[in-house]
Amino acid sequence: MTMMDIFWIFFMISAMQPLLRQRMLEAARTRMIARIEKKRGSRVILLVHRQETMSILGFPVMRYIDVNDSEQIIRAIHMTDSEVPIDIVLHTPGGLVLAALQIARAVKAHPAKVTAFVPHHAMSGGTLIALASDEIVMNSHAVLGPVDPQLGQFPAASLLRVLKDKPVEKVDDKSIVMGDMAEKALKQMKENVTELLSGNYEPDKVDELATLLSQGTWTHDHPITCAEASALGLPVNQNMPDEIYQLMNLFPQPVKREPTVEYIPVPRKNEGRIK
Repeated sequence: MTMMDIFWIFFMISAMQPLLRQRMLEAARTRMIARIEKKRGSRVILLVHRQETMSILGFPVMRYIDVNDSEQIIRAIHMTDSEVPIDIVLHTPGGLVLAALQIARAVKAHPAKVTAFVPHHAMSGGTLIALASDEIVMNSHAVLGPVDPQLGQFPAASLLRVLKDKPVEKVDDKSIVMGDMAEKALKQMKENVTELLSGNYEPDKVDELATLLSQGTWTHDHPITCAEASALGLPVNQNMPDEIYQLMNLFPQPVKREPTVEYIPVPRKNEGRIK
């Protein structure tokens, strides 16, 4: 065996390592999902979005809820018997309203109990899906977010306020068009949230929550904590199974640099100090 043969063997092994690591990670996820399903007697569906790094140029790309996600989740729900509960794990910054609303409606239509698990964050469209669930289980530091519509880089509520606060003769045509779209978007989103909440609350409470969450009460990235969600009257609790955290550990953040957070990943108990 020549040095060139050794080089090529080493090269092939190195090239295969990422693929083998990914296959092992996927197998571990499948085993953990099966373990949770057996324990809870449910169908487990994950909607997990991580920042990904492009393999060639190495620049970060944020993932979000898209139509492919809605197709896959709706298919999974349709493959689940009406008597089988669904546990949906949400870890997402949000995404397309159309896709999130499709998922939320499918979740609400499922006859058996649907539990949304939010170990870290489920913002915007993720919150829309959580609102359609029968129960929301959050970590004490996890957050939901407002579902007010955004038009491009601007909140719809803020665009509409410009038209209300500024004389129309001083507003350009584009702003008038954007304001008209913003008004429609706000009306549509309130109707959508009302639809998802109806049947779970009194009509006055439904209207209060729909207005609060969809009409620009806060900035779009405002974190709604578990305590705040509970104060609003949402069906939240902190009974997060350990298996959900273990499952999230199987979705490591892909990075091409030194990690910014490090610790020994084992439980730490008070055992005193050596004097």
